[in-house]
Amino acid sequence: MEIAIIAHDGKKAEMVQFLNKNKHLLHKENIKLIATGTTGGKVEAAGFKVKKMLSGPQGGDAQIAARVAEGKTKLVLFFKDPNSSHPHEPDINMLIRICDVHNVPLATNEATAQLLLLGIDEM
Repeated sequence: MEIAIIAHDGKKAEMVQFLNKNKHLLHKENIKLIATGTTGGKVEAAGFKVKKMLSGPQGGDAQIAARVAEGKTKLVLFFKDPNSSHPHEPDINMLIRICDVHNVPLATNEATAQLLLLGIDEM
C-alpha cells in the first residue's frame, strides 16, 4: 500500500512525531511511503524510507494527485496548516478533489490520520 505524506511548514514536526508514534505500522513490508520533497527530507532524516517528489509549491502536490488518479497511492496524510496562506492553494484543492473523485482516504489532521492508520492495521 502506497501512502502519501505531505505537511505544510508549520506542521512538518508534528508529522514526523506522528510517523514516529506509528513506526511499528509504517515499517511493515507492504507499506511504501511517498512524500513531497521537503516533507520527505524530514521523514527520511527520522529514519523512514520514502520516495520524494518535488516540493509542494514546485508541483509535488500535483505529482501525488496524479499517483492517486493512477490508482498507485491508496491513502493521503496531508497535515495542513490552517493558520497560514499557501501560494499553491489551487494544487492543494486539486489534490483534495482528486482524492474525493477516486474515493481515496485523505486525512488533514493527526486525529483523522490516526484513525485511518488504525484501520489499516486491522486489515
